[in-house]
Amino acid sequence: MTATVIPVPPTTLLPVEGTAETFPVRRVYCVGRNYADHAIEMGHDPSREPPFFFQKNPDNLLPAGKDFPYPALSSNVHYEVECVVALKSGGSDISIDDALDHVWGYAVGIDMTRRDMQDALKKMGRSWESAKAFEFSAPVSPIVPASKIGHPAKGDVWLDVNGERKQTGDLAQMIWKTAEIIAELSKMFTLAAGDVIMTGTPAGVGPIVRGDRIDCGVEGVGTLSVRVA
Repeated sequence: MTATVIPVPPTTLLPVEGTAETFPVRRVYCVGRNYADHAIEMGHDPSREPPFFFQKNPDNLLPAGKDFPYPALSSNVHYEVECVVALKSGGSDISIDDALDHVWGYAVGIDMTRRDMQDALKKMGRSWESAKAFEFSAPVSPIVPASKIGHPAKGDVWLDVNGERKQTGDLAQMIWKTAEIIAELSKMFTLAAGDVIMTGTPAGVGPIVRGDRIDCGVEGVGTLSVRVA
């Protein structure tokens, strides 16, 4: 083995539901404004425009059972519950018909967002990474294999804060469906095993404060609970 000048960074590993196995993460892609009602609440036209993508880092993922530490440099952090797709293979220019063959499993995730920072970046025409890709900004549940649950295309997507329902939607409301997301994303990037895709959030996003408890879920996939530390 070739010697490295610094220790090799650890691989982010997500647990697989009901087993001692883990899923190693390569990249994390996110889809913006993929539910019409959320696009409207964020001040955008909900028509079927081409999807756009941004990224988080693999070590931004926060496995279930750990608290979410409220980040510095923000006083307006928002939750965004999403269905998460985990890939077992990839490629470039994947067809819609073949796209789901590349899916290993699904999970529930939260795209935590420094909304005040994001709003400022938008006004300056700058990228969102510092508002999206900060430490522990993507809590995620254990992954459930598609071989066990299939490929969910409909079902409730919901999020509660301190027992109060804040977000309610349905997978069927996604503007770009899972297969379409994979196909479009593969035109821009060469996808591979270990890639994770967060597929967008329904309306109802809002702020959290320290001490809040978040419970969320995607019907047919699972649930996730997070405490804001």
